[in-house]
This record gives sequence, C-alpha cells and structure tokens, in this order.
Amino acid sequence: MGLQRTGPRLRRRLVPLGALLFGAAPLACSPAPTPSMPLASTGGSEDSTSTTTPGLTSEQTSSGEGDTTGVGSSGGEPEDVPPAELEPGELRPGGETTTDELGVGAFLQRAANLSLGNGGAFEAGLQFFQLVWEVAPSTPELDGLGPTFNARSCLECHIRNGRGPTAIEDPATPAVLIRLADASGAADPALGAQLQPLSIPGVPGEGSVTWAEQAFDEIEVDGGVIERVLLIPTVTPRALGAPSRGTLASARVSMQLVGQGLLEAIDPSSIEALADPDDDDGDGISGRTASLRGGALGRFGWKAGQPTVRHQTAAAFLGDLGITSELGPTNNCPPVQAECAAAPTGGEPELTETRLDVTAAYVRLLGVPARRDGDDIEVRRGKTLFHQLGCASCHHPSFVTGMAAESELESQTIWPYTDLLLHDMGSELAQGGPEGDAAASEWRTPPLWSLGLLETVGGSRRLLHDGRARSLEEAIAWHGGEAAASRDAYLELPALNRARLHAFIDSL
Repeated sequence: MGLQRTGPRLRRRLVPLGALLFGAAPLACSPAPTPSMPLASTGGSEDSTSTTTPGLTSEQTSSGEGDTTGVGSSGGEPEDVPPAELEPGELRPGGETTTDELGVGAFLQRAANLSLGNGGAFEAGLQFFQLVWEVAPSTPELDGLGPTFNARSCLECHIRNGRGPTAIEDPATPAVLIRLADASGAADPALGAQLQPLSIPGVPGEGSVTWAEQAFDEIEVDGGVIERVLLIPTVTPRALGAPSRGTLASARVSMQLVGQGLLEAIDPSSIEALADPDDDDGDGISGRTASLRGGALGRFGWKAGQPTVRHQTAAAFLGDLGITSELGPTNNCPPVQAECAAAPTGGEPELTETRLDVTAAYVRLLGVPARRDGDDIEVRRGKTLFHQLGCASCHHPSFVTGMAAESELESQTIWPYTDLLLHDMGSELAQGGPEGDAAASEWRTPPLWSLGLLETVGGSRRLLHDGRARSLEEAIAWHGGEAAASRDAYLELPALNRARLHAFIDSL
C-alpha cells in the first residue's frame, strides 16, 4: 500500500536573499573583471505537492510490513509503526571485514579478515597515503608536489579517513574542491577542470576562495522548522585572472573511505539490475548506470566518474596533489599556464605503478565499522519508515560481493545502502556543468554506512556534495527530482517518526 499524503500542504517560508537567485548561487570574484558565474542550478524551486511515494513491497523489507499506519501526520499515532525484523548479517555491514572500533579511529582500521600476505600491502599503502609530498627536485621518494595543488597529503582532505570539514568550519581546509566546467563540460581555458589555490615557488596560483553561509529558506514541519542554507564561494583571482564568463563551478567535500574495496567488488550485473533509466516500473525512480570511456561502469566519486579504487586514487593524486601516475600522466597545466608547464617534476610518472597499487590496496582493505544500536526497537521502527518512504529505492540496502582484487573482499554480504547509480536530484541540487556521464542535477547515490560516525571521527557532519546540510533532516529536505515524493512524505512525518528514521540512518 502506497503512502498517501492526507495532511496539510507544506508551508515553506522563504528567507530574503538579496541578489541571490532562487536555486542559484553566484560565484563572485573580488575584484570582479567579469560578471559573476552561477554555482548551483538555473532552475527555480520545486513543487512540494506530490501526493504519493513508492509503496512498500515484500522485497523491500525483511519483515514484509506494507502497512503505513502511523507514518504520516494523519495516518495514526506514531507508536503504531511496526519495528522491522533484523536480517542475517545486518549488524555486520562489511561482512567479515567488519571491525568493532567505534571511536575516533573507526575509519582507520584494517579489514578484520585481512590476511598476513595482504597486510604488507595495506601497511605500505598507509605510508604513501599519509606521506607529505615535497617540491621537486628534492628527495626522490617524496618529491613531485604540484606545480599547482590543493593539498600536500591524502590525509589533509580525508582526516582519519573520514570526511573533511567545510570551509565554514575551517577556513584553511583543503578538503573542499571546486570543479570548473562550462555547460558542455569543457574545463575553464585558463584554470582547468579544478581550481588549485596553491602552487610551488615560481608558479602562479589560480586563486583563493572564501566562503559564506547564507539562508535559503525555512520549511515548517511537525515540531519546528527546517532551515536550509547555501554555501557561497567568493574567488579572489591571481595573475591568471578570473574564471571564464561561461565557467560554472561545483563545490565538493571529500568523502569517508571505508568500504571502497567492497563497493568495487559488487558484480556489475547486480548494479545494472537496479537501473531503470526510463522508469519502466512507474515508481518515479529512474536511476541509471554511469557509462565511462571504454564502456567501464562508473561507481566512485560524487558523480560516479571513476570505475575502480585505483582510478579514483590516481585521480585524487593528480587533481588534488599534482602527483602524476600512469593513469594520470600529465600535470594540471592548461596551455596558458607556461610557468606550470615549465616547472620541474619528480619523475615521469611521479607515483610509480607499485606505489599506486599499494595505496589503492590500502583504501580497498579498510574495514567497515559495525552497526550501533541496530537491534534497538526504535531504530527498527526507523528501518520500517526508511522502506515505507521509498528511501531504499535508491539507497539499496545490501549486496553480495563477487570477484575482487583481494580475496578477503569476495563473497561478502554487505549493507552499504547505495545502488551506485546516477539519479536526477532536481534543480536545487544541480551544480556546475556535466561531469563524465553525469548531468549537473545527477548524483551517485552515496553509501550510508558509517554516516553516524562522521562527527566522532572528524568532528564534522556536514552532508551533501558541498557540505551545505548541517543535519540529516536538512540533507533530506534538499532532495528533489526522483526523490521529491519521498522527501515530501518525510516532511509530513510526526516529529517522533522523523527521529526514529534519523536513529536508523545514524545506526548504519
């Protein structure tokens, strides 16, 4: 039985934003020799009057409850929500790789079933992951930084392997990147595909960024108001000048790293089976696979732009540190950046094949923390709500892994809560130009496992691709497009049921 919206129409109170366009944030420059360029979408707000959300089927929950009594604001008392049953292995989301460390070091743990043989690669990769790179020429094992870059080590962005803070929380953080592209996906002619605020001596930097938090709107819900905010960047150009008039920008916050090897080990057929690009089943969800160059299946990054952990690792080395590898052999030097192109290198490539291999192995072999309070009855009521609201239509609960680079990752029943597909999330989350196979409004479903430990590990819990959301409820309130019906149903939940849903997500 589908969830019927029988409550009052949502009341949305907009906050005055001055010159800020609704649904779009200008990227200002100071000084500004060219007009400001849009950061987010060019579309307006979305209608909040959708009346249904996909129904719960017997395949969507182990307990089989299809009754929505108590879910909506007029569907009964919140106490009527039945608790879902625990499924086999659900509390060990990484299968045999699951670890029991739930404190500040939760994301630093090796897979619990790691063999002695692969333990050596894990330890070797750890050394390169935490290595602080130097400007060439220097120590051969350490040099090659830049010529332009965003950070000096992997750990500067992935603090204790978690997410980095936003610039609102830490103005000096390198963990927030700005992608640059025009409406066709072409990189900025002077600054390239990513803004690099830092550079080695003798090479001009591309500009510095300051951030401001600005109110967007307020949405009235049972028990209070959800305030949504935007993060507004201002770029101060340097010698290379401001971005091109047609360049669009998209901010990205670094992600937590646990479980990457298990996601890589999911058989492509299992992901493809969840795709429904034409919405043939009529449920309003039309996720599609990210098809990359050569037909590879994209599954890593906010836009599913990389097919494997090795590719994602190489892309981060090149884009964020300026370290070349066989998968990224050319420095980030657009044609107009002569000093960048002439700068000394740390070798060709700067990261050897072996070093890239062990760094990728380190990321793949990180363990997944165990669930917290997963058997609590209120958490299990939250699981029921998660399915009834249709959240599992994109945040697919579980897979069984197939072949993997390391045997420890094979044949594991895992619970990442993602389908690894691209979904249209609506105009309010559209940002920048197209990237890879993804349009501006399309985003890969992010895994939810370990979300409840973000603040414990890194001290920050800003959510969504640019860190604008300060809470789970704010993140859900930004969902649009294919998720609009589920979002609207969530906004009409009684406060107690919203808390139950939050408790379930935090337990993952």
